[in-house]
Amino acid sequence: MSSTPPTEDELAGTEQPFVQHLIELRDRLLYSVYGVALAVIVLAIWPGPNGLIDLIAQPIRAHMPPDAKLIAVGVFSPFFVPLKVLMMVGVLAVLPWIMYQLWAFVAPGLYSHEKRFAMPLIVFGSLLAYLGIAFVQFFVLDKMFAFIQGFTPASVAATPDIASYVEAILSLYLAFGLAFQVPIVVMLLVRFGLVEIAKLKSFRGYFIVVAFIIAAIVTPPDVISQLALAVPMCLLYEVGIIAAGWFAKTKPAEDGEATP
Repeated sequence: MSSTPPTEDELAGTEQPFVQHLIELRDRLLYSVYGVALAVIVLAIWPGPNGLIDLIAQPIRAHMPPDAKLIAVGVFSPFFVPLKVLMMVGVLAVLPWIMYQLWAFVAPGLYSHEKRFAMPLIVFGSLLAYLGIAFVQFFVLDKMFAFIQGFTPASVAATPDIASYVEAILSLYLAFGLAFQVPIVVMLLVRFGLVEIAKLKSFRGYFIVVAFIIAAIVTPPDVISQLALAVPMCLLYEVGIIAAGWFAKTKPAEDGEATP
């Protein structure tokens, strides 16, 4: 009569006091702040706040009269708006570094097979966020402002305020950056056994409706930006199902390594 010896938990004995967790969290937050500060300093030197403003203003200026410029209505807008843009771009520039600090904080509580899964997920999520922001900057804004400016009467001078413009595109950056994380959410749901792939496939029609509802809520009231958000979400949902199927095939082997 033989019995399989119990496998020792690789996380046994690695527990840390609560204060130690707080210290680790503080260090990771400081590392993230240092990364953002370094990126802001570099961007302040080149291309500078004015260069960043010119870059993000290109989509709307392309559809304004040749000599027209964005205006600053607020008294402090000429100072605070470029600073806000500089901070925004600084955070986006070091997004993978911030995600790595988050992963490094939770990594001690993960099994080895979970760590192998987490790092590609962080890289993939960062790339999807960048893809969503680039999609907004180089496609959505151009089509959206072309559509909106087409309704401007000839007797009206369309000279938007720079502060409201920056707030509008920031909301679009955030909306598309989060919406492009759909494959990550789908893979996590399948990975942790919360949803089966067959259920995701049967939910496909409902997700299309949900995607268009979300697009109608978070985007400006024009059909171009709504379609530009809803259609990629539906496509990324399919990508998530495919990727989840691949991860589901690798999960049994990894579970076998964790608990022989």
